Amino acid sequence: MRCALDTNILVYAEGVNGPDRQTAAANLLERLACADLILATQTLGELFSVLRRKGGYSGAEAVDLLGPWRTGYRVVPTSTALFDRAVRNAASSELQIWDCIILEAAADAGCSLLLSEDMQDGFVYRGVTVANPFAERLHPLLASLLDTLSQDPPAGAPT
Repeated sequence: MRCALDTNILVYAEGVNGPDRQTAAANLLERLACADLILATQTLGELFSVLRRKGGYSGAEAVDLLGPWRTGYRVVPTSTALFDRAVRNAASSELQIWDCIILEAAADAGCSLLLSEDMQDGFVYRGVTVANPFAERLHPLLASLLDTLSQDPPAGAPT
């Protein structure tokens, strides 16, 4: 199952919101290590901004911190068509344009899940279900994915 990650997951993983959130994000990413994960270009841009503004990193440091995210995950670019759909979605909904860009990127990439603490848990858009990976009770789709991943043997392991 293909999943997109919202900015807050990356921000937490970088430790900007404290060690408890960093540990929770690291544990989540470890559990998702075998999943097909994507990032929207918008997500990386937001991460850069948070690293500079809230994290206190210099521009060069923030660029360096983006490197593993850019190379370790498939990144979906924001095309003009994607942006146009996101603007129409934002104009006709209560969602912020930035969230709409991430939702559109997830949908374009064929994601079933968008992991986000900021958007409404269970919200579905163009076949993408938003799931809060830090909720006390996980969305059934996310719980099923994590269960499946925990049962799959590592690549190359004897079966």
